[in-house]
Formats: sequence, C-alpha cells, structure tokens
Amino acid sequence: MLPIIGITSSYDGGSGRILLSHYYIEAVEAAGGLPLVLPCILPEDHVEQILNSIDGLLLSGGVDVDPLLFGEEPLPAMGDICPRRDRLELMLTRRALALNMPVLGICRGVQILNIAAGGKVIQDIDSTMKGALKHQQQAPRWYGTHTIRTLPGSKLATILGEEMVVNTFHHQAVGEVAEAFEVSAWALDGVVEGIESKKHRYVLGVQSHPECMWNHDPRILGLFRSFIQACK
Repeated sequence: MLPIIGITSSYDGGSGRILLSHYYIEAVEAAGGLPLVLPCILPEDHVEQILNSIDGLLLSGGVDVDPLLFGEEPLPAMGDICPRRDRLELMLTRRALALNMPVLGICRGVQILNIAAGGKVIQDIDSTMKGALKHQQQAPRWYGTHTIRTLPGSKLATILGEEMVVNTFHHQAVGEVAEAFEVSAWALDGVVEGIESKKHRYVLGVQSHPECMWNHDPRILGLFRSFIQACK
C-alpha cells in the first residue's frame, strides 16, 4: 500500500475554485506516495478524521498568512490572505505535530509550520531586510536562481548536501523561529530557507518550491522520497 499524503490547497474566492498545482501531485507520486488533495474550505471539525485518513501532511505554497495570527499588524506590502485556509491549516498542523505525523512544509507551508508551533513570519523581505537578495525570481519555475547553505548534521544537509541552488518565489519568510524548530538552511543574505523539528521524527519545511525541481535535480527528488519513507 502506498502511503497517503494529504496536500493542502488554495481557494480562489472570485471563482470559487479549489486550486493546487499539478507539480505537488506529480512530486509525491514520483517519490512513491499517493496524493490526496485536501480542500482548504473543509469545516474545522473534520480535522481529526482527515488526519486519521492520511499518513503524512504536505503544506503547500500560496498566499500570505494573516499576521494577526502571529501577533502583528499588517504592513503595507502584505498580499492577499485566505482566513479559512489559515484556520484549517493551523489546526491540521498543530494536531499533526501532536500526533507526531510526518509533515513537509513548502514555501507558505514552512511559514505555517513555524506559526503553528509559536513562531513568527517576516511580512516583507524587501522592506524590512537590508541587503536582501532577489527572492521572487523571473525565471522558469524549475530553474534555481540563488544559493542556500545547510546546517551540518541536519536532515536537509543529509538530503541536499552542504550547498545547492534553489528556486525562489516569496516575499515573506520565517522570522522568529519556534522553540521546537531549528534553522537548517539559509540563503546567503541570511533569509531562512529551511527549518526542521528538534522534537518530532520528521517535520521539515523549505522556503523554495522543490515540487517544481524534482525532475531536474535528483537531490530534490530525494527530499520527497525521505518524506514518503517517513510516512510508511
């Protein structure tokens, strides 16, 4: 039996559509998992049943997280938010952490992971960080445009190596890191590119979009395979 991976989705309020890029589905399938798309507008009282139905949780990318959820007022550069998605994902993540379920967070997902555990997010890199690199690339989604370095001995270092070039599509990033996590990857300007739990068997988040790169770099496919293996 393939491990079932619940993948969170986005919601377009204008069209009423539930959205998820095919890249996530293909990456999970290529790594040996069975992807199950989780509508982000499900009632919050379904959280327990959802988690009982999956073997691992993948938190996908998407719009900004409401800063009120981590104790801050919105800055002018804040983008769109989706309150229903915020609430459901935070509940799913907190319960998954309590159950010691494997979790992989991607882009927005790494931020949700950090917030769920008590951390904060940098609302806008360009306006709050001096000397920041370009973190919203104008290049194909599969193409890496900046370098990250990993923490020696971390899961990410074991999977990706000491250094690699990744893609980047974000204006926010992990800020104050939750106590349960450690930073395991950085961009050369200091922006957090990866965190992993010090308490759970497999809880990891990356700021890049590896789902777009897995078929261009075997190390990226190795990231998804390590997650799927933890879900078995």
